[in-house]
Amino acid sequence: PGNYTSNRQHRRDLHNTMVKTTTSQTEELLSRRLRFGARFLTRNGRDALRELHGFYFAVDHSITVYEFKQFGKRAQALPLIQRGVYYHHIGRRKGRKITIKDLAIGQNLSFDTAPQPSLPDSIRQKPSVVLRVIDLDHNAKDNLMEDMQLSKKADHGFSNQEIQDLKVFREVQGALQERLKKRGVRTVTSLGHHFRRIDQSGDGVLNKSELREALRENRMDVSPQQFESVWRILDQNEDGVLDYGEFMRTFIGEMSEYRKALVRKAYDKLDPNRTGSIKLSDMRKFYNARKHPKVVSGSASEEEMLNSFLDSFSHCQNPRNVQYVEFEEYYEGMSIDVARDDDFANILKNSWGI
Repeated sequence: PGNYTSNRQHRRDLHNTMVKTTTSQTEELLSRRLRFGARFLTRNGRDALRELHGFYFAVDHSITVYEFKQFGKRAQALPLIQRGVYYHHIGRRKGRKITIKDLAIGQNLSFDTAPQPSLPDSIRQKPSVVLRVIDLDHNAKDNLMEDMQLSKKADHGFSNQEIQDLKVFREVQGALQERLKKRGVRTVTSLGHHFRRIDQSGDGVLNKSELREALRENRMDVSPQQFESVWRILDQNEDGVLDYGEFMRTFIGEMSEYRKALVRKAYDKLDPNRTGSIKLSDMRKFYNARKHPKVVSGSASEEEMLNSFLDSFSHCQNPRNVQYVEFEEYYEGMSIDVARDDDFANILKNSWGI
């Protein structure tokens, strides 16, 4: 008993001193971390709706990513990207280490799928996976960067080449978006349908002539110089094909992550199990046109606006179901005509009660 008391007292004294054990030092180092929310960039609805949370550890610049799933009242974190130091797998940053400066809302992180056995099979089918950062505590990031003695200037991490790429993209987007006014929904959904129809293999990539023809058919043709400029930037591995989702995001632009979060929230209401597919009949049941401007002004009835909305999905691959990518494309097109975030949010809230 005497020895037990002595050992217990020793542990208490150690705890009360400033001496740190190896374990406590490790815990302190690991506590210097930054949490961020993310999503997969993919056309697979089930994968696009996965709730991802990542952690960046300042001690060794390592990253890990988990998927959070809700099982009734219990939540579970499932590891997807194992903790490690990573380098961008594709794009202009290929080969560059992923650091805290890469963590900003709207930024992409690319990983090699081969060493990640916990990724869904649908994601592992491709050699690379891209995660989009959608949520971040900027104050926590600033504090951690200060602790790491890093400058906050230009913390987006863009290289000069990437800045030049962005200028090209914005020039093309500016020219096209002016032509898309008042027909954004029709054009974006039509383009999406066109791409999926001619993508016979289902791998999500098309060649240069197919993409150029799709733009022409939808009255979105750009000058040969602009098209070639964008193609050279995107086709960096020079294999002659491009992911048409990335192609659309580049030529048309895309709505902000704030708006995309509202769209996912509306879809989640219709698809609580996050299958990535909902019934058109459920959309009819839950869509509320009562506060639509045309209904409020008396120029159209609720039934007319409901049918007009549902007609926008007549091109869907399955006429009775709407995939998440098709739902998002509708609001991607609408977003072009809605300048203010508050107005866009009100449209979603009034339509779906979110």
